[in-house]
Amino acid sequence: MLNSLFKGLFDSSTASVISVGHFLLCIGLSLLLGAVMAISYTYKTRYTKSFLLTLAILPAVVCVVIMMVNGNVGTGVAVAGAFSLVRFRSAPGTAKEIAMIFLAMSAGLIAGMGYLGFAVLFTLILCLIFVLYSSLKFGEKRISSYKTMSVTIPEDLNYTEVFDDILKKYTVQYELSKVKTTNMGSMFKLTYDIALKDVSLEKEMIDAIRERNGNLEISVSNQEVPNSEL
Repeated sequence: MLNSLFKGLFDSSTASVISVGHFLLCIGLSLLLGAVMAISYTYKTRYTKSFLLTLAILPAVVCVVIMMVNGNVGTGVAVAGAFSLVRFRSAPGTAKEIAMIFLAMSAGLIAGMGYLGFAVLFTLILCLIFVLYSSLKFGEKRISSYKTMSVTIPEDLNYTEVFDDILKKYTVQYELSKVKTTNMGSMFKLTYDIALKDVSLEKEMIDAIRERNGNLEISVSNQEVPNSEL
């Protein structure tokens, strides 16, 4: 009786029909996997409430879509097109956020196909790897060496190569990315993108630059990687 209540209008004897019990089991497991992913993402990571909510329910959404497609190629193509439109209606995220979105979608896809054991195994392995890399601060040391430095110099100082010898000594690479006049044109403000050889020598580098720019303003900040350069 319960199964007949949820029977599709276009179901036939040749088409496989999902039982209510199996439907609820897949949905429940997908929601559980989504919660596990959301909890693992919060480990040593900045997050928002909306993104955690998305991670928690996305596997269930994908699971339902896959179960409803149920082998229908035409419906599958239509669903893929609908999902592709969502990308152009949302703001781009970081590489980590995009990876977790794909992880959640993959888990929902596996659960929707009925491979519940593989869905659990996949989620546990990927979440453990995520937490492990976060604990080991994987790639963090190298990323922290990328800085943006702004230096103010007087107008009579030639800015093209004025700090080259200092930057070659303390950085792996550097680039003068921006030049701007300031203080009614009496000074220049130079902006460099640099990668330090040793983060602990940052103060020593700043002191060397201060001696050359007449102790004018110097600022050093962490360099943010644009979303387009994931």
